[in-house]
Amino acid sequence: MLINSQREFELLKKIGFIRTSGSEEELRAANILLEEISLIGCKGDLEDFKVPTSKIIKTSLKVVEPYEKEYEITPYNCSVSTPEGGITTDFVYIEDGLDANLVDLKGKFVLINMGPDPKLYKKLIEAGIAGYITMSGTAMDEEDKTDITVARMREKNTQYGKVPAINMRMKDCFHMVQNKASKVKVELITEDIELTSHNVIVTLEGTKYPNEIISFGAHYDSVPFSTGVYDNGAGSVIIMELLRYFKENPPIRTLKFIWYGSEEVGLLGSKAYLAVHEEELKNHLLMINVDVGGSILGKEMALVTAEQSLVNYIEHMAKIKGFPLKVEQSIYSSDSTAFADSGIPSVTFCRFAPRGGAFIHTRDDVMDFLSADALEKTTIITKEFSESIVNSVVFPIEKKIPDNMKNDLDRYFGKEAKKEDSVENKK
Repeated sequence: MLINSQREFELLKKIGFIRTSGSEEELRAANILLEEISLIGCKGDLEDFKVPTSKIIKTSLKVVEPYEKEYEITPYNCSVSTPEGGITTDFVYIEDGLDANLVDLKGKFVLINMGPDPKLYKKLIEAGIAGYITMSGTAMDEEDKTDITVARMREKNTQYGKVPAINMRMKDCFHMVQNKASKVKVELITEDIELTSHNVIVTLEGTKYPNEIISFGAHYDSVPFSTGVYDNGAGSVIIMELLRYFKENPPIRTLKFIWYGSEEVGLLGSKAYLAVHEEELKNHLLMINVDVGGSILGKEMALVTAEQSLVNYIEHMAKIKGFPLKVEQSIYSSDSTAFADSGIPSVTFCRFAPRGGAFIHTRDDVMDFLSADALEKTTIITKEFSESIVNSVVFPIEKKIPDNMKNDLDRYFGKEAKKEDSVENKK
């Protein structure tokens, strides 16, 4: 079977609508994938899981000193409400939150350059802040052409407590700092709720080694405002084409094809799968992930969370096949990272656009910047690698995550801060 990139492109159009975590549209996309799986001649299953989120009731932020102006904001899901009527408090810009920025912050609302990692978040909670603001977009954004990112507070932070948290346009943050805003009134009223999200799962049993499992993954949800065709409808249609290929060319090892929901709010789909299928993991040898692809302008990359030997293998394969592929030992903020954190070697194939060549997490993630030809490039690279590994006479990848990658995973999932807490508690 030849790869049919036009078929991929047509499926990408079908799922090219906003499909956020736990929404009816996400389920609609899951059912479109199930229909395509059925046409291939396979049985797909839906596994549901719960997603904590927030129902937004009321939000406002107004500078009250030394001038008065109200700004548009979006709250962080899973943060915490202010009292009814809001709070009026001092406002401070703390830049990157270095120790010199963290003096005398008790009861103040702070602006930081980016979302805090667990170390900084813990320091902010200990400093007694009233809440924090992060920035979205650029200082040149036009309000009618851009949206404010809707973010979710992650458990790696909220283990230290919760405060009201909001996102604003960088353009408005610039205006506040430039005009020396010193006091704000913030009201954020939310209600904690749970939504239901789904993973879509297909199993092809191996003809020779059915107890050895290799999985293919791609997330199919999008962020608010975005049709998410580049991130990550593209990965979703690529692994669908690979399912079709391996259905027609039965593998000697068992393959799982999994489309994950709710990746965009903290890898919740892959985490849910790992929790439910814990017994299976002892037989799980490798996770192959595809996340972002199809950009007309771009470069092919493989990010490997495994031993250096796998990096070397993929580099050699690329040279032998003539693939222009950059390979790095690294972690990638996608479902592959959840698998690596569970001890399963992982690799993500992707096509990164140059800055401004394609867009993620905005309303500009649309089909206009993608093509079938570009989808085909990532598909062929992923197919050539996976086929050689899936059908290898002796499985060549050691089931081990090296120490340098474990350290990166600990930082990513906030375990580094937990370890420091444990050391401090022992003193």
